[in-house]
Amino acid sequence: MRIVVVGGVAGGMSAAARARRLDETAEIIVFERGDHPSFANCGLPYYVSGEIADRDDLLVQTPESLHAALDLDVRVRHDVIGVDPKAKTVEVRHADGVETVAYDALVLSPGASAIRPPIPGLDSPRVQTLRTVGDAVALAETVRAGARRAVVLGAGFIGLEAAEGLRMRGLLVDVVELAPHVLPPLEDETASLIRDELTRLGITVHDGVAATEIVPGAGSEASGPNETGAGSEAGGPKTDADGDGDVVVLGDGTRIDADVIVLSAGVTPDTKTFADAGVEVDRGAIVVDEHGRTSLDSIWAVGDATVGIDAVTGLRRPVPLAGPANRAGRLVADHLVRPETARPIPHPVGTAIVRVGELTAALTGANRRSLDEAGIEYHTVHLHPGSHAGYFPGAEQIHLLVHLRAGDGLILGAQAVGRDGVDKRIDVLATAIRNQMTGPDLIDLDLAYAPPFGSAKDPVNLAGMIAENVLDGSLKLWYADQLEEEGFFLLDVRSREEYDRDHLDGAYPVPHTQVRERLEEIREAAAGRPIRVHCQSGMRSYLAYRVLSAAGLDVANLSGGLLTLRAALPRKN
Repeated sequence: MRIVVVGGVAGGMSAAARARRLDETAEIIVFERGDHPSFANCGLPYYVSGEIADRDDLLVQTPESLHAALDLDVRVRHDVIGVDPKAKTVEVRHADGVETVAYDALVLSPGASAIRPPIPGLDSPRVQTLRTVGDAVALAETVRAGARRAVVLGAGFIGLEAAEGLRMRGLLVDVVELAPHVLPPLEDETASLIRDELTRLGITVHDGVAATEIVPGAGSEASGPNETGAGSEAGGPKTDADGDGDVVVLGDGTRIDADVIVLSAGVTPDTKTFADAGVEVDRGAIVVDEHGRTSLDSIWAVGDATVGIDAVTGLRRPVPLAGPANRAGRLVADHLVRPETARPIPHPVGTAIVRVGELTAALTGANRRSLDEAGIEYHTVHLHPGSHAGYFPGAEQIHLLVHLRAGDGLILGAQAVGRDGVDKRIDVLATAIRNQMTGPDLIDLDLAYAPPFGSAKDPVNLAGMIAENVLDGSLKLWYADQLEEEGFFLLDVRSREEYDRDHLDGAYPVPHTQVRERLEEIREAAAGRPIRVHCQSGMRSYLAYRVLSAAGLDVANLSGGLLTLRAALPRKN
């Protein structure tokens, strides 16, 4: 059997390697249009930052190592430009011309290409992408050659990693994001924490606005070191970054000088060749079944170019992440070689993580936007626990939220931001989503505990406890977006000192330890209005909530307290 794989890296190489391990007799050919069939694309921003010093460390495997270890015929700089599904052949273009290669089984892993918005001037030589090893090397060389100002178009995961890497190299960096906030998959209250961290790093954020034009050669003189101390060494190489630079014009009229512009506005499936051959696509992404089969016989597809069914919402969406691509490649090979025992490819949960300065942001499952789009009713719980026992030095606050399906409490999604402990909590919650656990199920998880690592009540356990209280009616929540609603009595149960430092307009102060003794005072002040109680994080106000609720008052507790409210509404409060 001849297996032809189009595209390497995560999905394609995983499929090829697994197929060889299952079938020693198959002829396996991999066509990779680039220079490297297996490289650490997730590591590219860290080469730009200098944290990965050696370019060769990004190369996971080479054609030679793959041939030696797995007897794979890997051909780089070979571009598949056509497919004849009836004849079972592909047309391949390379340095010596075009040839036709027959296949018994074809695995498509073409990946995705950078979206190029219709911005005048986007063809400037100062515009670069960060998708390949060559891109990373070129960007790093531009920095070494004296670039001083960078503009990153797009504040997704790669965009922010690139922005941080360039800032670490001493450049002045502006980030432009059309969506209302950076890291668009995050909720407002988690994204604002990342925006604040970018500001602390010295990165200027322009969110809710688009770049409308790039004016080549219109920048101000940038021949000397900028305020960060960056600049070309005397006698250093000259590049296009020297001279006046470009100007990036934004929709609000802002003009930003740029020696280098990183285009990171998202990706689009690279599938035209295969769609032209009759492969079914949905908004450009290849439609596959539970085993990776396409609409055409003997053709499978995997990776960023495919569309899957979201595990939570049931909506079709692409998931351009390395982990799912690697695992799906393995399962496609299983079905290709041993279809009778092959497991189906699980629907993606979409777990992702990113470092921004001293913070980590991570998410899994659905966010509000996708839940609303799917018409799913849900509750959201917020909490701000420590990464480990508070009495042990070094504990850091984790800002955690969990979405739960109304009614049965099925866990739908989770997000967290913090300096420590974010990754393992989101990994636990991703596992919970995969196993269709409910919020209260989290209470009983037996998680590793010692003071340097966690607490007897882990943040995940605490999320489950809050979820149970909400679902069984022991706790009624109100949210930041309800602050402007009228007819409520705001009750602040923090200490008087905290209240005097800062409080919400119209909030009535009663420390939580005085609620019982001042109950009638609160009742009279509320004058029949529903009470909206709050504190800094939601814990003290929960204690007050229970007292007020037991007294028969109409009361709700602010989810996540003022920490969440001020993160969700940073420009109002």
